[in-house]
Amino acid sequence: MTSNWDDYDLFCHVVEHGNFSAAARALDRPKSSLSAAVIRLETSLQARLLERTTRRLRMTEAGEALFHGMGPLFAALREAHLAVLEQRQGVSGTLRIAAPYEFGAEHLAPVVCAMMERYRQLRIELDVHHASLNPLEQGHDLAFAMLESALPASTIVVRRVMSLERKLYAAPALIKAHRSPATPRQLAKMPMLAGLSDTEWRFRGPDGGTESITLQSPRLVSGNADVRLQAAIAGHGVLRVAEPFATPAIGAGLLQRLLPDYSCDPLRVYALLPAKRLMPEKVRLFLETLEQQVRQDVTGRGSLMGWTSRRLIGAAPEAATR
Repeated sequence: MTSNWDDYDLFCHVVEHGNFSAAARALDRPKSSLSAAVIRLETSLQARLLERTTRRLRMTEAGEALFHGMGPLFAALREAHLAVLEQRQGVSGTLRIAAPYEFGAEHLAPVVCAMMERYRQLRIELDVHHASLNPLEQGHDLAFAMLESALPASTIVVRRVMSLERKLYAAPALIKAHRSPATPRQLAKMPMLAGLSDTEWRFRGPDGGTESITLQSPRLVSGNADVRLQAAIAGHGVLRVAEPFATPAIGAGLLQRLLPDYSCDPLRVYALLPAKRLMPEKVRLFLETLEQQVRQDVTGRGSLMGWTSRRLIGAAPEAATR
């Protein structure tokens, strides 16, 4: 029987993306066409390749053998094809990016605008979210996240991109009502505005020692930094946030700094990319433009991290929380 190599490639796409729906979105093809391709391949090989359930997709022993043998070959072919197209057409097509709301608004928006100005044939989709994403599952070329758990080492490249200094802020009326705290212990008596994963806040004091406070009953819990910012301005609690996000409110006198002699854990931002031998030119240029933007952002004072290594594949770096 003549081999249909497209069916092999589609099978590899399904495995790489984790399920039929994600692969269909990435390829912009009907889910039914991918399912039919896998069925044809199983019939041709007379072997079950995938175990399908309502909640997950799992490769059989035959499926694993086929994918490990064919997957790298098709990935290399796709990358070579893309490289040739980029050389002929320049930077074009669609760049799909996912990012946390506050990072996307404060740091990626200028980069997106610069890329669109420089590369007129490039289309960008920026999806803002509040949870870490596996870029393969939603078909993104690049995802930014504050990682709290490891991702599959075989399919994800993890890069530490930048580190943003975080500080504590509160409305003047709230500070007046509770008196300005001099230590984290005194701060713990004030109402808190917490991120979704905040259980404690750690500090480094002027003497170099470390202290922490437990957030037992925050007044507000939200993964959206803008919601927490508005609550802080309204006087409902203490806000811990990356400094650029609070700068306009500080300038307007709506927020004031707390514990200036103490430093908080920084906000560490990571770039997640599908593991490929060659990085697509549009992704490489976007990351380079982001690097340039951060270098110029003296207000944000963000520090670049991790750009010296070409790839870092393995367990995610140290966990970071908002």
